[in-house]
Amino acid sequence: MPNPLEKKHIVLGVTGSIACYKSVDLASKLTQNGALVDVLMTPGAVKFVSPLTFSSITHRPVIADIFSPESELGINHVAVAERASVVIVAPATANTIAKLAHGLADDPITTTILATQAPVIVAPAMDAHMYENAATQENVAALQSRGYVFVGPATGRLASGLIGLGRMLETPDLLGCIKMVLSRGGDLSGRKIVVSAGGTQEPIDPVRVLTNHSTGKMGYAVAEAARDRGAEVSLVTTPTALEDPFGVNVINVRTALEMRSVLLHQCSGADALIMAAAVADWRPAKAADHKLKKGEAETWSIELVKNPDILSEIVGEGLVKVGFAAESEDLLANARAKLLSKGLHLIAANDITAPDSGFGTDTNRVTLLDREGRATELPLLTKYEVGHEILDRVAKVLA
Repeated sequence: MPNPLEKKHIVLGVTGSIACYKSVDLASKLTQNGALVDVLMTPGAVKFVSPLTFSSITHRPVIADIFSPESELGINHVAVAERASVVIVAPATANTIAKLAHGLADDPITTTILATQAPVIVAPAMDAHMYENAATQENVAALQSRGYVFVGPATGRLASGLIGLGRMLETPDLLGCIKMVLSRGGDLSGRKIVVSAGGTQEPIDPVRVLTNHSTGKMGYAVAEAARDRGAEVSLVTTPTALEDPFGVNVINVRTALEMRSVLLHQCSGADALIMAAAVADWRPAKAADHKLKKGEAETWSIELVKNPDILSEIVGEGLVKVGFAAESEDLLANARAKLLSKGLHLIAANDITAPDSGFGTDTNRVTLLDREGRATELPLLTKYEVGHEILDRVAKVLA
């Protein structure tokens, strides 16, 4: 299940908001991911962006007039509605939200939504006062009660120049929401998956830390893959430069002891723990409460104490445990020893000296070892694809 958007029929409704320039990027990213994108436009949307822009990106006709004899809706007004895997209205103006709430059908978007059985996502975009207006809030609540999924809006600078709640979310979050909605009924639906990510930071003083080269990319990719299979996902992560994945419960920690505490809590009642974080083996015995000065000394000694072995400590009836072995030598021997000593069901071993699978890369080349002694060497894959390979095996154990 490497690409949940592949060959899916995505209906993108674009309404008359200045934010519809973002919809061009959304249509492009969906198409790049293999989705079949049908764009529907209101008369107001056409004032901002030409239908030609969308058809040039999606390579499919755009429906902007339900009465046009050339329009698919004009020939068969439910054709698009029937084949839709999901409908997303982005941006959704207050006017369109009101029409949807009251069952009106006088443009391509409202007509299609009234006729579809597919899930509907709404991404509002409007002035803050319009969004906060009691009428808009009542319309939003009515649609939510009918199962519509609302994503956003965000707080930020609006077209009016005001700062407030009304900005349409950016493309990564919209893509994440679409994937999450499409994943309903996936093989991990109803399962709770806990994932750790990043390199822990052990303080020396208020300025300095002991850490490692982990960027968190592998853990974040696993979390997204689990979300895209329908799981409830908790991601316990150290500070990274990565954006929080949409629809994932992200819990931020810094030290190994903080990660241990959070993971022990999160794994209570969880179905699987995938430990992709690079947890420090050692920490300073005592962190100074003030910045330590260089002084005249030529050397500096720091007393270190061992951190707890988090993965070994966490146990639970039915909990599937997956670890990672990032090694620079004796890859399989070290990984197998870790698999046995920590009581894991599966371990992903990778050579961190390889240029395409070390820290900070978007790809990984791993060998999966299980407790039955099987070793499966995977080709070079994206970290998201590696995540799915791991989750394939987790799903089998859980089943």
